[in-house]
Amino acid sequence: MRNIFILLAFNIFMTTNLQSQEKETQVLIKTTAGDIKIKLYNETPKHRDNFIKLAQSGFYDSLLFHRVIKNFMIQGGDPNSKHAAKGQQLGTGDPGYTIPAEINPKFIHKKGALSAARKGDEVNPNKESSGSQFYIVQGTKVDSVHLKSMENNTSSQKKFKYTADQYKIYSTIGGTPHLDMSYTVFGEVTEGLDIIDKIANVPCNGANRPLEDIRILSMKILNE
Repeated sequence: MRNIFILLAFNIFMTTNLQSQEKETQVLIKTTAGDIKIKLYNETPKHRDNFIKLAQSGFYDSLLFHRVIKNFMIQGGDPNSKHAAKGQQLGTGDPGYTIPAEINPKFIHKKGALSAARKGDEVNPNKESSGSQFYIVQGTKVDSVHLKSMENNTSSQKKFKYTADQYKIYSTIGGTPHLDMSYTVFGEVTEGLDIIDKIANVPCNGANRPLEDIRILSMKILNE
């Protein structure tokens, strides 16, 4: 009986340990427009670990959402934006390295998707991600006819079919499906979609930089 009890206790310990390892990291992003909570996907470990490292080091503190396009996305993470002058064009800064692509058809560019920015295919055929720049999708609703036409487009780089759930997400929540399979999606907003809308709707200049700075105040890992 004692051996059975020990074995059961060991199994419970192992199950709990595995569940703990599989738990998704939650991050609180405090901005001048409000708070956004995100979770990072375990299936994209290189992007997850890099984001955690930068967040913990304070890398993102005081950086701007330097590129904002209504009905598309909000972008931040350029270190050059920390002390940028009004109207200064931004978007080329990085920490000096890239991250190998971790593109997964399971993760689409639905509203609230957290994705890695990158340089274009002509100079970046492997679709490697910026070491720090990211964007969060706002997007718009997309009907099934449009998604089906994208799937059937033989010139498209997409080599997958949307699932029934993904069709439903795009038609009810919205997003930017033309980015799928081209950029790494590595997390999603769990609280604060209204803040994404708020930021995405601010007035911007011709380079899509907000006329009034919207700044990341801090990032905090919630389940360290």
